[in-house]
Amino acid sequence: MSAVTAPKSQKPAPGKRNSLRIIGGGWRGRRVHFPDSAGLRPTPDRVRETLFNWLQFSLAGTRCLDLFAGSGALGIEALSRGAREVVFVDEATPVVQSLREELEHLEGTARSRVLQTTAARFLGQPGEPFDVIFLDPPFAQSALAEPVALIEAGGWAKSGGWVYLEAQRQSGAPLLPAGWDLVKSKSAGEVGYHLARVRPRLGQ
Repeated sequence: MSAVTAPKSQKPAPGKRNSLRIIGGGWRGRRVHFPDSAGLRPTPDRVRETLFNWLQFSLAGTRCLDLFAGSGALGIEALSRGAREVVFVDEATPVVQSLREELEHLEGTARSRVLQTTAARFLGQPGEPFDVIFLDPPFAQSALAEPVALIEAGGWAKSGGWVYLEAQRQSGAPLLPAGWDLVKSKSAGEVGYHLARVRPRLGQ
């Protein structure tokens, strides 16, 4: 999750050492550390476990985008489970530096790129589409609307690809482009999380 904005109650206490556990795959059980940063809200363990159960047969050899990377929990879990490449995007300098250090420690730099930029700027340029996109922006009303529109307009999700969307539970199911199907939808605490698939296109 990006370190941009979030309710004050979710900001880590100053000086706290933050870490999360990798749930499955080759790095299972190893811990990843991340800095104190306003709004950095890693996806809870139980949510990550459910998400990667949904994707368990769809990750090996894939190219993934962790768009609002934050702690890197989603992208690192994908690498642990056999993703070919993960691109991490975040705009906060401490977060980007920490991610690069953690990936080096995990010996995952050969299969990853960490870019310091905004989601809108990244999606506004041309690039190769992804098999799986993790979309967990800061909790806010309609926070998913802009990145979803930019992903669709830029063709960032491959035909038949997967898009994970996370938001406040009270926001309900996200509005999706006409060519996306909502496949899974659950909630845990304040988190609503959803998995969509881009409908396969003819000839692709």
